[in-house]
Amino acid sequence: MGDLLAGVRALLEERVGRIWVAGEISNLHRAGSGHVYFTLKDERGQVRAALFRSASRRLAFEPENGLEVIVYADVTIYEARGDLQLIVREIEPRGVGALQLAFEQLRRRLEAEGLFDAARKRGLPRLPTCLGVVASATSAALRDVLQIAARRFPAARILISPTRVQGEGAELEIAAALDALAGQEGIDAVLLVRGGGSLEDLQAFNSEAVARAIVRSRVPVVTGVGHEVDVTIADLAADLRAPTPSAAAELALPDRAVLWALLVRDFQRARRALAALTDEAAALLARERDALRTLAPTARLLARRERLTAGAHSLARAAQARLERARAGVAELAGRLESLSPLAVLARGYAIVRRASDGAIVRGVGDVAPGDRVSLRVAEAELLAAVEGVRGLSQV
Repeated sequence: MGDLLAGVRALLEERVGRIWVAGEISNLHRAGSGHVYFTLKDERGQVRAALFRSASRRLAFEPENGLEVIVYADVTIYEARGDLQLIVREIEPRGVGALQLAFEQLRRRLEAEGLFDAARKRGLPRLPTCLGVVASATSAALRDVLQIAARRFPAARILISPTRVQGEGAELEIAAALDALAGQEGIDAVLLVRGGGSLEDLQAFNSEAVARAIVRSRVPVVTGVGHEVDVTIADLAADLRAPTPSAAAELALPDRAVLWALLVRDFQRARRALAALTDEAAALLARERDALRTLAPTARLLARRERLTAGAHSLARAAQARLERARAGVAELAGRLESLSPLAVLARGYAIVRRASDGAIVRGVGDVAPGDRVSLRVAEAELLAAVEGVRGLSQV
């Protein structure tokens, strides 16, 4: 049996050799060794195929189940099982280029991981002080960025991290350049730029390494890769995508002419607003001053002082009038009292008679006897006398 299978194998390899075969991939399996095993089938049959690691590493895309492909393979026999087998040397997708397919596969995978989510992306600083630029050192894209930076916003510093932007291994250099700039203090954003080219020329920007370097950057990354119609994996991962390198610089840097115009406009607005506020404050101050004059303690004290002065004058006049009335009343009473005073009576010729012995007033003839001594109080003096006799008025 072994000789039979060996003979058939030799016959196939000699007579058939390498051929192109079209079919659909199914039952795909990736071994730990890096080899890829699958079945290639169409509506009329199927055959086992093996893609060894050395060949699979050269592929731009990932083989997957259901993919229509064309393979360039050696036809042979796998003697251990007696199966017809294809040893695949090259493989191309049908209906779409390998690079385009690789782009779509990587896009779907990174999109599923959330690398392209809008919520993850960051805004650009309004007034950057320093921009990093990843570009080819001799490229027109870099010259465009520098010219626009000098024209629009020369105050910003530009820090360049030069790198290859195409060719084998260029994606790793681009990722390293992005990491280097992201590690620099003071950088506000990074521009990743290159000019236009074919899908092959832009392949470095359609790599997973560049996409992940963009996502892990600590500052926003703006891409300006190729022409407006070119959309790369780097563009999808970037915080902001510009259609061209020049547009990337314009997005990242403000226009000083526009800033100056805005500054003048805001200054005029501020001046008008300040003038309005000043006028309003002056009017308010005048109203408050008038109110203060009306309500101030000095004004109230002055008004009260005037009222007190008027009251004092009124009280003085009333007191004077009352005093005068009192004086008149006292004079009247004094006159009455004077008229009733014993001294007034005495002044009219009367006298008060008192017994000398006890000072009692003699009111009648019975109060004295002849020989009694008496005193007579007249208006201006007191007279001492002795009673010689007593005689009634009827005897006079």
